[in-house]
Amino acid sequence: MPSKRAQEESGAADKRKKKKSCEETAELCPDVEDEQVKRAVKEAWVRRTHYSQGDLELDCNPFPHCIIKNFIRSETFVENLQKELLELNFNEKSNDLYKFKQSNDLKKRKEPHIAGLRNTLVLFEVSPVSFHQVSEVLSQDKCRLSLSGWFHGPTLERPPRHLEPPVPRSPHIPRDETIVQEWINPLYLDIFYQEQIQGEFEESSEIQLKGFLKEEKFREVSEALQLAQIQWTKRGPPNKRCYEAASLDTLPECVSVCWELLHSEAFFLLLSNCTGLRLHYMCPADDDEEEEEDEEAAAGSSADASSSTGANPSREKELSTPVCSGEVRRWSHGSYTLLHDGDAARAEYALDLILPFGCTDWQSEFGGYTCYVANEEDEELLTVYPEENSLALVYRDKETLNFVKQVNNK
Repeated sequence: MPSKRAQEESGAADKRKKKKSCEETAELCPDVEDEQVKRAVKEAWVRRTHYSQGDLELDCNPFPHCIIKNFIRSETFVENLQKELLELNFNEKSNDLYKFKQSNDLKKRKEPHIAGLRNTLVLFEVSPVSFHQVSEVLSQDKCRLSLSGWFHGPTLERPPRHLEPPVPRSPHIPRDETIVQEWINPLYLDIFYQEQIQGEFEESSEIQLKGFLKEEKFREVSEALQLAQIQWTKRGPPNKRCYEAASLDTLPECVSVCWELLHSEAFFLLLSNCTGLRLHYMCPADDDEEEEEDEEAAAGSSADASSSTGANPSREKELSTPVCSGEVRRWSHGSYTLLHDGDAARAEYALDLILPFGCTDWQSEFGGYTCYVANEEDEELLTVYPEENSLALVYRDKETLNFVKQVNNK
């Protein structure tokens, strides 16, 4: 046995020697090894000035970064490296912004990778202004391979995070049922059909109401949204969102009326009937809520009597006024929203409403769909794809976050 083990070890050693003899040494671009160039790059980086020498270029716009072309001297080495990379097993990575295939060695890494031109090294310092995005591979018969990593040094002092002001919210506007009768498919105004919708919604906390608006109204709004009179403003910052929002005072008349519909008291009541959520005072409370109110009223009666405040012990529980917020958004190639560190802290119970226009024959590979995920989890709970004239209703709790996948379709 010892003899056999020794032979195996000897054989393994021979294999290692053979493998080692096949290894190539990567010779780097001569500019990288030039001491004078190194000092010049360091000085330019500190001073935030432009510097160029041979295949090396340092630029400070929009943030300091260095590009070194022909980083590896030997083209043969680069070709062999490419062949070796193609032999690796890759796993698809997909999250709120990027989608690519990643090797097993880096499978646990969560950050997106940045790729440059062939045999080109790109490096930059991560900073509060180093926003960047990897360009897409749009060809079906080409792929892009990249090696990436991070050099970690002492933690640098960062400016305090910018806190965005809260999104303005408003209660419903006083509009009677005439507006819903003029705009909404009569099918969804039928009280018995609303009960059926409510049952389905309570089962899954989401539903899509196809053909929601009357066809002529939907067509009118779709055409009006293409008019040049609408002023669109890009919404950022890029580490949270990238899309355009319409200035409400520039909307064509029919779009403004549609906007009023979605904010009207009659529409709040319709949503209450279709979801079972108390979005209107006329919506009846369910049995559980009535029991809770009775218990709280009884507890309040005892407290009031003992403290001799003279308050009416039989007063009804005061209900909070439902409010809403929203935007008319325009999504184009490259638009997206992202999950952010502060989203979980601000998460709350809410009913999301999405009514898409201009997305005929939309396909999943185009992106632009809304994803719902549990906080600190990667797996998607729900995906809502854009569909013409289909009202999507999604109820989310404090542990559910959402984002819109980057639009890939031009």
